[in-house]
Amino acid sequence: MRTAKELRQFIMYPWRLYRGTPYWVAPLVSDQRLLLDPKKNPFFEHSEVQHFLAWRDGKIIGRISAIVDHNYVEFQQEKAGFFGFFECIDDQEAAGQLFATTEKWLRERGMVRMIGPTNPSTNDTVGMLTDAFDQYPVLHMPYNFPYYLRLCEAAGLTKARDLYAYYMESKIAISDKIRRVAELVTKRRKVTVRPLNMKKLFTEEIALIKTVYNDAWTRNWGFVPWTEAELEHTAKDLKKVVVPDVALLAFVDGEIAGVSISLPDLNVALRHINGRLFPFGLFKVLWYARKIDIVRTLALGVRKKFQGLGLDAVFYYETYLRGTKAGFHRGEMSWILEDNYPMRNAMENWGARIYKTYRIYGKEL
Repeated sequence: MRTAKELRQFIMYPWRLYRGTPYWVAPLVSDQRLLLDPKKNPFFEHSEVQHFLAWRDGKIIGRISAIVDHNYVEFQQEKAGFFGFFECIDDQEAAGQLFATTEKWLRERGMVRMIGPTNPSTNDTVGMLTDAFDQYPVLHMPYNFPYYLRLCEAAGLTKARDLYAYYMESKIAISDKIRRVAELVTKRRKVTVRPLNMKKLFTEEIALIKTVYNDAWTRNWGFVPWTEAELEHTAKDLKKVVVPDVALLAFVDGEIAGVSISLPDLNVALRHINGRLFPFGLFKVLWYARKIDIVRTLALGVRKKFQGLGLDAVFYYETYLRGTKAGFHRGEMSWILEDNYPMRNAMENWGARIYKTYRIYGKEL
């Protein structure tokens, strides 16, 4: 792909593919342009990305991106490239050609394994939906047709990891155990919890978030540290939708110990505008945003030196109390790795249940 016109076609292809599909939620076109703009997205400062379109009889029938994140290769010490933004008609020949072209491009750059989908990185939208196709995705979670799994597996891709989305409603009371642990930890460990200070988001707060993120998540599968530029870029994106009541920082004896960020599910409003804020989409978003009663907890981490103290229970408890008070009565916790048993056990002890599964595929090149 070489021209601005082809990039526009690449971005807009899902609108045609999913037309008439009731549960696909169109992302904002402006956000997709920003995401794929090498001049504006700092991800491209350390990555190589090549987009491909598949054509037949003058019509686009599929798309895919080949991605080499040099920060991932260096940090994980693994010569693995990624595929992302995969969309395709139900046609094995088309899908096979897209994957084969991506694999060739990655091999030419020294990669020995392909992982995906990541759109474009593990810090963005990842995975392929494997079930619950009759439910809307929440903010920054993917949706795809059921046949995508067959297309991937027929092309030789196999499961690398499954990611779970947990669901809970406020009518399920938070467990006495979590409440007792949270209260005990808060008292004994001199724990304080406060919401993000939005006025200081790009100064003190962003530094605190980075301290936690680049410590707490280092052992997670697929982790890549944020650069300063990426963190600021992400903070600008979060600022548009964050509600401080459910975006929390925890301190132990005054030292930053953990972060938990939940966001209102803006997809509840975005369903109604087909990806376009103007000329009338913004008014619709503001109207339907009043009806949002669900949040997505997209990040919860505790620095290693403070792990095992029970701060996760403090975050669950505080998010539950503050969230319900702010009018949020449902929540999705996503995504959680299938082998993250401490987090999964906490979710299930609380009363949350797995209601969606997303899959990351891999293939040796």
